[in-house]
Amino acid sequence: MAASASEQLLESLKAIVGPAGYREGADIESKNYQDAMGARSIPPLLLLRPSSTEQVSEILKLCHGANQPIAPQGGMTGLVSAAAPLKGEISLSFERMKKVVEVDPFTSSMTVEAGVELQTIQEQADAHDLLFPLDLGARGSCTIGGNLSTNAGGNRVIRYGMTRDLVVGLEAVLADGTIINGLHKLRKNNTGYDLKQLFIGSEGTLGVITRAILKLSPKPSSQVVAMCAVSTFAQVADLLVHAQAGLGANLSAFEVIWNNTYKLIDRYVPHATVPMSGQFGFYVLIESMGSHADKDSDLFLEVLSAASEAKLIEEVIVADSDSKIKNLWTVRDAAAEISPGVGYMHTYDVSLNVGDMGYFGEEVETRLRAEWPDAILGLFGHIGDGNLHIVIHVGPETRSLHLAIDEVIYGLIQELHGAVSAEHGIGLMKKQFLPYSKSEPEIALMKALKQTLDPQGVLNPGRVF
Repeated sequence: MAASASEQLLESLKAIVGPAGYREGADIESKNYQDAMGARSIPPLLLLRPSSTEQVSEILKLCHGANQPIAPQGGMTGLVSAAAPLKGEISLSFERMKKVVEVDPFTSSMTVEAGVELQTIQEQADAHDLLFPLDLGARGSCTIGGNLSTNAGGNRVIRYGMTRDLVVGLEAVLADGTIINGLHKLRKNNTGYDLKQLFIGSEGTLGVITRAILKLSPKPSSQVVAMCAVSTFAQVADLLVHAQAGLGANLSAFEVIWNNTYKLIDRYVPHATVPMSGQFGFYVLIESMGSHADKDSDLFLEVLSAASEAKLIEEVIVADSDSKIKNLWTVRDAAAEISPGVGYMHTYDVSLNVGDMGYFGEEVETRLRAEWPDAILGLFGHIGDGNLHIVIHVGPETRSLHLAIDEVIYGLIQELHGAVSAEHGIGLMKKQFLPYSKSEPEIALMKALKQTLDPQGVLNPGRVF
């Protein structure tokens, strides 16, 4: 009996990458198909592990011709079910494309393959006395390809911008195998459309990112961090304006933990030692990074002193050593680590105008408790750039009730003209709520771009919309 078309396709794909470049059946590790949010765990037909852009091109060319769906994946740390394969899909892993090709101190840039972990990029930049400012809790396992495809945000967007702001050049492969080589180091290049932005944030639906030239910054020589206790969100908002005016470009982080989250950290995350009592409404981590250690520290203290005199803060703890700075950041990062103690918590990543966040925090709790009186929830986020995270547990049935909880959260986001995704993307989990933040003409244009660049619909089908 002749082999089926799919069997012929699989054999052809294996031949492209060679014996070391694929896994199939029981040899595929669960890390390559288990969804980080627990939504599904479906092994792919085949796991491909190319080692070059040319191999990626050949793979996509074959899949395009055979109408074979393919799901690109990085470190599998995403939180919207975008990278884990659906039934009948092939997975395209970049775990063999992990080269740091070049660090160029003259253009302050770094050329990397898509599979390089974020932490490796940070360390390589640091070794050259430079800084790659993108920073996420998953830095040790997330990859730059995933960061780019989701336009990741992180802790220092207030100063350095989102991932798309940290890219000079990009190489991507279209669905039909065409290689788009935009690997240039020119900071100024107004020669037509900025094509790299099509692929950044599109979650692998328009093309597959294979290499990037990243923008590096001067490495700060000073870092000062404080945690401030604040009574009301109105004071938090005023403190943000005060810090921006006083610290200027040195303000590198403005992170806020709501009281409910602070207490959950204290109770359920033993390695995070909270620095003050849980009696206050909000806890604000402020970070300043600059190039003049003594002057920067003095300015930071002056700004905090003025904030205290203006009664914007109730208490403040300033970290005066690297270990104390690490401890304060550990408390902030622990906001994302309370789930094991509480039980499964559904996670939200939304964006709002800062002026609406105080109302949102109060109203969302009111609406949730109207449906689930014993709900446990926590709020925290990168308030300096309008990004809020919410974690919610309503009991053992939390996972099965996530759509009902989604309606409460995203319904309120829609009322306040916010965004249902700030930095995690849309994937599968948020696509039905995309119209809450995008108009019909905007979605129609997105679909037209998808149809133009991927007419067969083989790249990450079903994600985004």
